[in-house]
Order: sequence, then C-alpha cells, then structure tokens
Amino acid sequence: MSNQSKQALGDREFSFTESNFKKICKWVFDYAGIELNEGKKELVYSRLARRIRHLQLNSFDEYCGLLKSGDDEEFVNFINAITTNLTSFFRESHHFDYLADSVVPNLCQRQNKINVWSAGCSTGEEPYSIAMTLLENILPGKSASILATDLDSNVVAKASSGIYPANRIDGIPQHKVKKWFKKGRRKQEGYVKVSPDLRKIIEFNQLNLMNSWPMTEKFDIIFCRNVVIYFSKETQKVLFDRYAELLVDGGHLFIGHSENIFKVSDRFDRIGPNSVYHKIK
Repeated sequence: MSNQSKQALGDREFSFTESNFKKICKWVFDYAGIELNEGKKELVYSRLARRIRHLQLNSFDEYCGLLKSGDDEEFVNFINAITTNLTSFFRESHHFDYLADSVVPNLCQRQNKINVWSAGCSTGEEPYSIAMTLLENILPGKSASILATDLDSNVVAKASSGIYPANRIDGIPQHKVKKWFKKGRRKQEGYVKVSPDLRKIIEFNQLNLMNSWPMTEKFDIIFCRNVVIYFSKETQKVLFDRYAELLVDGGHLFIGHSENIFKVSDRFDRIGPNSVYHKIK
C-alpha cells in the first residue's frame, strides 16, 4: 500500500480494515448477488459510516459484529445503504419512444391487456415513466398493469408514495407534467405527486432477485436496466434465463445501455434501439 493510501486510511473517522471490507463484500454477495470490487471501497465506507454514526458505534469492527450477531433490522438497513439508486424520469428516452411507437401498438393489436415488470424500480421514476407511456398510447378498451420491485425497501416505500421534489420533473415536457402531476401547496409546496391514474396500475413490492420469485403470470415486457451490472457473469446467466421463463414468447426485455447479453444468454435477440431484446426461446 502506498504512503498516500496509508495516510488516507489514517485520516478516516472510523477504522476500516481489509478484513471489514471482505466481510461486507461477502455478505452483500451472499444476500443480493452483488459483487463489490476494490473500486467500491470508498462508496462502502461513506455509506456505512453514516450507519455507524447513527448507531453511535466506534468502528467498522463493532458494526460488522452487530451484523454478524443476527440483527435483522440492521441487516436490512445495511443492504439498503449499499445498493445504488440512481434514476430519473424517462431515463434512456429512446426506450420509451420505442415502447410507444412499436411495442404498445403491436401488443394492442393482439391482446386486451399488457403486463409489465420493472425489476429494480428504485424510487419509482422508471415504472411511472412506463405507466405514462402505456396510458398515452394504449388503445381504448385495452388495459395495462405494472409490477415494480426493488431490493431496497426504503426506495420501494418512496416509489409507492408517488411524491417527488418538483425539480425531479424539470426534464419532462409540460404537457405531460400538466396531465400526470399535481403540484403541492402550503406544506407540500416544492413537491409534486403523480396522478392516481398512474398509481392505480402499478403494484410496488420489495423483492430480492436472488430469492424465489412469487409471480405466476407471465409478462409481455420486462425492464431490468442498470441492475445486472452489479452481478457476476454466472449470476447474470441465471437471471436472464429466469427473465426468459417469465416472458411470453416474443416478449420484450429492456436493459441498460452499458449492459450486454452477448455470451451471457442465447434466449434473446436484439431488436429496435440498443439494449432492447425480444425472447426467441
């Protein structure tokens, strides 16, 4: 280790050893399948240091001891602190353009209901963006439902509330804002709330992708964007196979622009814009 690195470690508020980091990596991988490399060490420190301060502990040794003791409530807080939740409304807008222009019209010609799963929904911007796209483009007499899940119970609760700081919708066209959001007044000034029409077609649930999936109905569309990048290739293979099993034949899978199915799964073909696939087997 360089002198600069040693100095950085010495300047930390809490002692954070390599042993602490390895234990944390193992727990996160065993529970959630997420691989944390050396490049995530500072992120792990900064996020868990907040938990240590909150619990009035003195070190990562004490915190790891608490987790090892079987404190279930803190283990949930631990997983929530580590998972990353970066999202925005209509993120990767080409996906929603393709959904509106191609996927929804084709599905409406064949069936009466469209079923969607937003896997890794974070604070809800993705499923609400999907809901807006569906309701604006679905044919009269047709319906849609969205299942939105995430590992982090805190962000699922936030998503379910449908309440956001007003600046979160700055990039949305005004005609959509007027149609789908209500601005808060008095104590709620500076916030917006999504329309009940969006909220009523979405079911929010906490779900660990590494556990069994309770869904019995198949989906026409699955959004799983910027989720599998945290998993090993072997875990990705398992997940994509499970997604294929839950998709109808020809169903659509949307993944993040930095993700790739090449040499991971042979059950999908890429169609449309980058990172849009459909099930072939």
